[in-house]
Amino acid sequence: MRSSYSPDDVTILLKEITGLIPALPTEERERRIQGGVHYSEMLPVEYRPSGDYLALYERSLSAHAKLTADAIAAVSQRILRRKGEGVALVSLARAGTPAGILIRRYLRKRFGIDPPHYTISIIRGRGIDRNAMQTILDRHRADRIQFVDGWIGKGAIAGQLSEAMREYPGVDDTLAVLADPASVTPLCGTREDFLIPSACLNATVSGLLSRTVLNASVIGPGDYHGAVYYGELAAEDRSNEFLEAVERAFDLSADFPQEVPALPASGVGETQKIAETYGIRDINLVKPGIGEATRVLLRRAPWKLLVRDRTETVYVGHLLQLAREKGVPVEEAPLLAYRAVGLIRDLSADL
Repeated sequence: MRSSYSPDDVTILLKEITGLIPALPTEERERRIQGGVHYSEMLPVEYRPSGDYLALYERSLSAHAKLTADAIAAVSQRILRRKGEGVALVSLARAGTPAGILIRRYLRKRFGIDPPHYTISIIRGRGIDRNAMQTILDRHRADRIQFVDGWIGKGAIAGQLSEAMREYPGVDDTLAVLADPASVTPLCGTREDFLIPSACLNATVSGLLSRTVLNASVIGPGDYHGAVYYGELAAEDRSNEFLEAVERAFDLSADFPQEVPALPASGVGETQKIAETYGIRDINLVKPGIGEATRVLLRRAPWKLLVRDRTETVYVGHLLQLAREKGVPVEEAPLLAYRAVGLIRDLSADL
């Protein structure tokens, strides 16, 4: 699988399917998803950011590189205490991949250890890539594996991971993330719903990789899950620029406690309350947290953007920009665990 990442940073256990799956316009893809086609069988058209949005991303990277670096340091230290120097990092493609790369770089710079790092696919409703898991278990002890993702919204992927690991005795299903405002995992950098700059872009901050695909027309029983390489976006690629900006902000002297207190507000409870308040039949149409709200605006059919405070532009400025570009209404709401929530338009009436 090609990517713009260095092979020294990550071993990508994905099958390249470039040119084999057509990208669908957002509306068509959304209709199919809400009509019962699984999202992993299709790819969205990649968002090409406007000049204004890219400028906003650059400002966000400058403003949040240190917060991201501190979250990397904190979760890295917590992983090391839990797993020891023999840890094998397994990031969940694609949002988890830059997080896994940065955790590996931090552990190497701060502690002089050089853990292997793989990235594999896990898909909500379909499970983890069993062929990729077998590759990793052929090389590493089960109790050394540490799964990594970028952030947790309401915990759907964390739940999917726990379910998948029932097949793998001895493998720890605890997910390590940079931000966990839902208070789902003990292995996080922070409970704060802050802007991880890599959430702002799609492939151009993710090694030019698409989201992962599991479609029987191109993925056979012995294959890894698939992904597309967007070589045509190489001139716009900021994947390594993001990594380097965060790495420059590492504080190699700071120490963080092992415990991260949970927030008093339940992320899952708040998500359910939002669904009830806005008459949303399917909780999967509610995407809480800055990272998930960004995904809604970039590749789904957004209905509304909820923000705690629209004046917190350092956190939600990129969301407000995307909402303006796409004509999505923005509403302030009394959010507790989250700074932003994306609501997906229910297209069932049109099906």
